[in-house]
Amino acid sequence: MKFFLRLVFFLVLGHAPAMADEQFYIGTMTDHSTSKGIYLGSLDAGTGKLGTLHLAIDVKNPNFLALSPDRKFLYAAISTSNGSAVDAFAVQPGGPLVLLNERPSGGEGACHVAVDATGRNVFVANYSAGDIACFQTKPDGSLDTRTAFMTFTGSGPDPSRQKKPYAHSVYTDPENKFLYSCDLGSDSVWTFKFDSAHGTLTPNDPPAAKVPPGSGPRHLAFHPNGKFVYVANEMGHTIDVFARDAATGHLTSIQVVDTLSPGTSEEGVTVAEVVCHPSAKWLYVSNRGCETISQFSIGTDGKLTMVESVPSVVNFPRSFAIDPSGKWLIAAGQKDNRIAVLKIDPTTGNLTTTDQSAEVGTPVCVLFVSPLR
Repeated sequence: MKFFLRLVFFLVLGHAPAMADEQFYIGTMTDHSTSKGIYLGSLDAGTGKLGTLHLAIDVKNPNFLALSPDRKFLYAAISTSNGSAVDAFAVQPGGPLVLLNERPSGGEGACHVAVDATGRNVFVANYSAGDIACFQTKPDGSLDTRTAFMTFTGSGPDPSRQKKPYAHSVYTDPENKFLYSCDLGSDSVWTFKFDSAHGTLTPNDPPAAKVPPGSGPRHLAFHPNGKFVYVANEMGHTIDVFARDAATGHLTSIQVVDTLSPGTSEEGVTVAEVVCHPSAKWLYVSNRGCETISQFSIGTDGKLTMVESVPSVVNFPRSFAIDPSGKWLIAAGQKDNRIAVLKIDPTTGNLTTTDQSAEVGTPVCVLFVSPLR
C-alpha cells in the first residue's frame, strides 16, 4: 500500500502543470511607429520564456498604463498632437481590452497615470502643462467627472529643460492618504493630502520635498514597508532616498547616490525607470543613452549601495518591470522597438541576459497583471 501511494505521489508530481503564465501589458507610442496601441504578452514564470504578443486594443499613443486593484479595468495616458486624455478600458477574459470612455487630461503631454487603492480614483500627470488631475470612476470602471486639478509652479537651474514645471509622474502612498508627483522642472516632489471618498487633493505642509538643483525628478518607487521613497532623477543621474513619515506624508532626504558606474560618461544619458524588488532587497534603475540597468542593495535603514550596472539589452530603456514572482525583469527599448527578458538571481539580485525578446513598436511601459491578494 505504501509503495502504491508513493507511486501515485511521484506520478502526480511528475505530471504537475507548469507554473502559470504571467500576463503583462505594453504601452507604446504609435506615431511614426509600427505599433497599433496596447499589447498583451505572457511570461512563463518558471522558464522566463515569452509568449506571442497580441494587440489588446487599437488606440493612439497609449503610453503609460495602470490597472485597477481588482484587475477589471485598465487606464492609459494618451498624448497626441490633438491633445491629451485619459482612456478607460474594460479587461475582457484572457486580457483583451474594450474602450469604456475618454476624458481630456486637463493639460498637454499626458505622460503618467495611476489608480488609487480603492479603484475609485484615477490620476494623470501632464508633462508639458506641468499639472496633475484626478478623475473619479463609475461602478462600470468608466471615468466620471474631474474632481481635482493642481497646477505646479517654479523652475530649475537648467534653462534648456527647467524654465517651468514639468509634471512627470503621480503616485498614491501605500496607505492611500497622500499623493506624490515628481516635477522635473522645479526639482520638486509635490505632496498632497488625498481624500479618496471625494477624489480631492489638498497641498501638504510643506507642499513639496526638494532634490538637488538641476536633478530633474522623473519617477519614484516606494519601499514595500512604505517607510522609504526612492526618486529617480533623470537629469542628475542619481537616486534620492527619502525617509517617509506615513502620518504626515513628509519626505526627508537621507541619501543621494549615483546611478552610473564610475567612469561612465554622462553625455547624452538620462535616468528613466526605478523599481523596488518585491523582496525589498534590491532596487533597479534604467539609464538611457548608455543603455544600462543599475542594481542597488537596500539596507535596513533604507539606504542604497550600488551592486553593479549591466547592459539593458534593449536600446533606450524607457521603462521596465519586474514580474510578480521576482525572478524576471522585462525591459522596454523605445528606440529598437523590442522588449527583452533579464533573469534576476534569487540570492544576489544580479541581472543576466536571456535569449528571450520580442518586437513591438516603440514600447514605453511594461505593466504586469499581478495576482489579486
